[in-house]
Amino acid sequence: MKNTQDFIKNNQQRFLDELFELLRIPSVSADPAHNDDVKKGAELVAQHLTEAGADKVEICATAGHPIVYGEKIINPDLPTVLVYGHYDVQPADPIELWDSPAFEPVIKKTEIHPNGAIFARGACDDKGQVFMHIKAFEAMNKSNEMPCNVKFMIEGEEEVGSENLGVFIKENTEKLAADIILVSDTGIISNDNPSITTGLRGLSYVEVEVTGPNRDLHSGLYGGSVANPINVLSNMISQLQDDKHKITIPGFYDNVEILSAEERAEMARAPYDEEEYKSSIAIKEVQGEEGYTTRERGSIRPTLDVNGIWGGYIGEGAKTVLPSKAFAKISMRLVPHQTPEEITAKFKDYFESIAPDSVTVKVNPHHGGLPAVTPIDSNGYKAASNAMEKTFGKKPVPLRSGGSIPIVALFEQVLGLKTVLMGFGLNSDAIHSPNEHYGLFNFYKGIETIPYFFEEFTKLNK
Repeated sequence: MKNTQDFIKNNQQRFLDELFELLRIPSVSADPAHNDDVKKGAELVAQHLTEAGADKVEICATAGHPIVYGEKIINPDLPTVLVYGHYDVQPADPIELWDSPAFEPVIKKTEIHPNGAIFARGACDDKGQVFMHIKAFEAMNKSNEMPCNVKFMIEGEEEVGSENLGVFIKENTEKLAADIILVSDTGIISNDNPSITTGLRGLSYVEVEVTGPNRDLHSGLYGGSVANPINVLSNMISQLQDDKHKITIPGFYDNVEILSAEERAEMARAPYDEEEYKSSIAIKEVQGEEGYTTRERGSIRPTLDVNGIWGGYIGEGAKTVLPSKAFAKISMRLVPHQTPEEITAKFKDYFESIAPDSVTVKVNPHHGGLPAVTPIDSNGYKAASNAMEKTFGKKPVPLRSGGSIPIVALFEQVLGLKTVLMGFGLNSDAIHSPNEHYGLFNFYKGIETIPYFFEEFTKLNK
C-alpha cells in the first residue's frame, strides 16, 4: 500500500477542498424545502465516485430521496466489500447557536483538535466519513493497489429513518451481493485510543396517551375529586423501574444476552474516567442498574427512558386547569435477543394493566430496530483491528455502543451480511448539534486506514 499512502499524502489539500464543496450543499432530508439540495448532494457524490474510478455509478430513484450506487469489480473471484454511508444531514437549527454558518465550512483549532477541525453540518455525520471512503478508493485505484472488489451504497434518507432503503435492498439483493459491509458512521474513544464498535442496541419507541375527563376542567371546582391525567401518568411512569433501576415490565429481561466475564473484561480495557464523564455533562453522580458499571449500563444492558412528557397548560403565566389528557414519549434500548415487537407488546400489556379505572390509556408504537453484534473473532473485525493498529500504532479496543442503527440489522436480515463499524469520529464532535465538527487528524487517519482494511480483509478471505 506504499503507492496508495503516497497518493493520499500528496492529495490531502485537494481531498479537503472537495469535501468542502460537498459540505456547502444543505442536503437536509427532513425539510422538503431542501429536496433540490439533497438531489445536488447525490449528484456530487456520484460525480466523485466516477472520478475516483468506479466503473458503474448510478443515481437510483426511490419513493423519497435517491441512493447513489457505484462499483469496481476487478475480479469476481476476489472478496467484495460493500461500503454504506449517507449524504443527507440534520437541519442546522438552532442556527443562532452556530459560531460560523452551518453550510460554510471552516477550519478552526480546538483543545481536542490542535491541528484543526472542520466545522460544518455533516462534517462528521456523515459526509466527512463517507468522503474518506471515496478518497481511499480513489487512492487505491489510481495507484493500482486495489486488493479486492468494492461497491458503494450511499443514501439520502438516513437522518429521517432510511424509509426507502429497505425496499431498495430487497429489490437489489444481487446487485448488492458482497462478503462484508463497511460503515463509518461511528467513532473512536479518542485520537490516542482507537476503538471499533462491535455492538449496537436495538430500539422500541412508543408514545402513550392518558385520558381522564372529556374536557379540561377548573382545578378548583374539580381538583381532588377527578383524576388528573398528568398525575396519573407520572405515577405510572414511576412504576416502570424499581429502586435499583431495574425495569419492572414482566418478562422484559427474558431474552437479554448475558456477556461472559471474559467479554466484560475485554470491554473494560477501554480508558475511562468517571469523574471526567460526570464533569463533561455537569452531573454530581451517575445512576443506573445495580451490578453494572456506567459503561456497561450504557452499552450491554437494556434501558427505558422518558424522552418527553406534556399535557395541560404550559404557556406564560398561570392557568388553573385540570387537563383532559397527558402524553409521554418513551424509548427502550434493546440488547441482543430482544426484539422491538416483543418488548413493545410487553410494555403495552404492562402499561395498560397498571392504569387506574379513573383514566383510559392508549399506547401508540412508533418505530423500532433490532440490536446487532459483530463478533470479534470474525474476519471483518480482524481486518479492521489490524488496519487500525497499523495507522494508530496500537490495537483498537472493541466497544459496544449504546446507540441504535437499525439498518445494520436490516443488512443482516436481507443480505445475510455482517457489518463492520469502523468509524473515526469523537463523542465531542457535536453531531446533530450546533457547531458540528470533524478533526483533520480523524479525516486523514480514516483515509489512511481504509485501504489497509481492504488489504487485510482480502488476505483473511483467500
